[in-house]
Amino acid sequence: MTADAPASSTTTDSVLGGSLTLRQQRTGHRVGHDALLLAAFAPADRRRMVDLGAGVGSCGLAFLTRVPEAKGVLVEIAPELADLARDNAALNGLSARVEVVTGDVTRLGRPSGPERPQAGAADLVLTNPPFNDMAQHRISPDEARARAHMADGALLDEWVRAADRCLAARGMLCLIHRPQALAAILAALDGRFGAVEILPVHPRDDRPAVRLLVRAVKGRRTPPALLPGLILADADGTPTAAADAVLRQGEGLAQP
Repeated sequence: MTADAPASSTTTDSVLGGSLTLRQQRTGHRVGHDALLLAAFAPADRRRMVDLGAGVGSCGLAFLTRVPEAKGVLVEIAPELADLARDNAALNGLSARVEVVTGDVTRLGRPSGPERPQAGAADLVLTNPPFNDMAQHRISPDEARARAHMADGALLDEWVRAADRCLAARGMLCLIHRPQALAAILAALDGRFGAVEILPVHPRDDRPAVRLLVRAVKGRRTPPALLPGLILADADGTPTAAADAVLRQGEGLAQP
């Protein structure tokens, strides 16, 4: 165990129907559906993955659990979360296929940035970037939670640029974000990525989307496509079969 925090400050939780076990902080940002949906949206034919803003490793480790041939680099700026990501890789028998880097996403692929991941070496980048505009939302007093959820107006573009630097030609970027950010997402991708596929995620079939899953290919110019949406629950709150397949059975989502 690399994390110094006492056991009482963390919990150990099972996700994906028990196929993935995660230690995470008891308070602050907690693993939710977003990371698991993002991991499921990534194509299973990718072998060199980078997870930007990995937190405790939930998304990247979920992808590696589903795709046993793949290897990955998890990048996380908070040392305490990076330590938990290393613990979680070991806890799930994935240490041989995972490297955890403590570093700033915006410095990746630059001469002054971390040596790993190497520029142009990945064929898949996963990212669940900070969602909320600091000017529009109250900032959590918990520093780690605030870091996970808050962003200034330029951060999305910076993270897409970092993904571009990490990816080889025809590499794929997969991200999850709020629907309100659609224009900003397309603007950040423009000129770098194409063949954009957008999958809306709805809490119920009569509710607006609460998340957008987006994937795009480096260097392509094909126009965007809107995929059929994912409905998480029926009217009575029961998870739909499609949601259960992804969130409990660990299946891929809308694979190309």
